[in-house]
Amino acid sequence: MDIFASMKAFVTVVDAGSFAAAAERMQISRAMASKHVATLEDHLGTRLLNRTTRRLSLTEAGTVFYERSVQIMADLSEAEQVAGYMAAAPRGVLKIAMPLSFGQHRLGPLIAGYVRTYPQVKLDIALSDRKVDLVDEGFDLAIRIGMTLEPGLIARKLGDERIIICGAPSYLEQHGIPRTPKELAGHACLGYALGQGGDEWRLEGPGGPVSVRCSGPIRADNGDMLREAAVNGAGLIFQPRFIVGADLQAGRLKQVLEEYQSGEMGIYAVYSSRKHLSAKVRSFVDFLAAGLGLATPPA
Repeated sequence: MDIFASMKAFVTVVDAGSFAAAAERMQISRAMASKHVATLEDHLGTRLLNRTTRRLSLTEAGTVFYERSVQIMADLSEAEQVAGYMAAAPRGVLKIAMPLSFGQHRLGPLIAGYVRTYPQVKLDIALSDRKVDLVDEGFDLAIRIGMTLEPGLIARKLGDERIIICGAPSYLEQHGIPRTPKELAGHACLGYALGQGGDEWRLEGPGGPVSVRCSGPIRADNGDMLREAAVNGAGLIFQPRFIVGADLQAGRLKQVLEEYQSGEMGIYAVYSSRKHLSAKVRSFVDFLAAGLGLATPPA
């Protein structure tokens, strides 16, 4: 039973004053209009209309149900208009998850530009390196960085990134500069707890892929904490350029084994479904793609 269709038919019958007039308004048969009301009465277990050969009148229960039905139909119509309006123009709250350091180093200026461009969108941002469950945790989209993505998500590529090895000049002066990946085993390597390889640093070099199991005095789930420790001489780090770039430029860190880096990692905006993608999600993803250098939308 489609209770909303039957409710609409009932309201139309009352407003029109007869089944025939209501049927004409709804462009259905008189018998179908009558069936809608009868089905509704059976569902509710009460008579809504008194029927005579000349006129219809509401019962006491029918009067109450009519008044509430009119309000429900009005609320439904308003909800449809609001949803359609929000789908057409970016507005409302956009809940986003993104990696902490990437959000801080790369997305801050872009986010500021987005809210200036779309002032009717409010951003609710969760900065965390863990992978959130978009559906269960109610996120509209997430930013992910990696070589692989979990299945079932729609992904829009925003850019590329590589991970490099670097350390502070003070650490390298004291412990020496590694010349081959194998020498990393003899160094204090600061580990990223959420890395896809764990304590194994996976590198791409002139001779192909190389994996080295590393260990050290610090392991953390945030790249910026490891960067600060490395700047202060605690050991070597294997972190993305967006985290270490400013320190490399300022001389606080120095890249080592320059011919060995991670494989190319994609930067993606991911969301749970392409169907009925809201204007706020689409506009945000397009804005980031343009800001990060990949402005052409996917085919």
